[in-house]
Amino acid sequence: MDVDDELRRIRSVADYQFGKGAGVVLFPKRVEIEYSKNTGRIRYVHLDGERLATLRPTDGLFSLSIKGAKRILKKKTSAKYVITVRNDVSEAIKKGGDVFATHVTRVDECIRARDEVIVTDENGDLLAVGRALLCAAEIKAFKRGVAVKTRRGCSES
Repeated sequence: MDVDDELRRIRSVADYQFGKGAGVVLFPKRVEIEYSKNTGRIRYVHLDGERLATLRPTDGLFSLSIKGAKRILKKKTSAKYVITVRNDVSEAIKKGGDVFATHVTRVDECIRARDEVIVTDENGDLLAVGRALLCAAEIKAFKRGVAVKTRRGCSES
């Protein structure tokens, strides 16, 4: 496959996963695609030497890096899969702490359990990326328990 086909492919996966238009925002033309040595399939997508996303072989969807999440949040009108938490817990989440359902102030209706999500504070600032453990309705209804298993916080080293 040529580079344009691969770029079109990863953009379409990002559009499916994060909403229409996310692929172009997340993956500009100058991205570098790294392939698995074992399978020859797309594994990582980098921009200027930094990882934007990892294509998970288990489900064919992306796991975002902090840099990738920042790029998606730039396009606020179509950013999907965003969970907003109270400002008073933002420091703990920035350090990699999990998001509890009781701390969530807003959640996109389209979120299902096991979806890749972006966590922001009430000001819209990026805090972390992770995987939802509950669907949107459960996150709203539950007052206890972990809603998002954080993979990486913004201030983690």
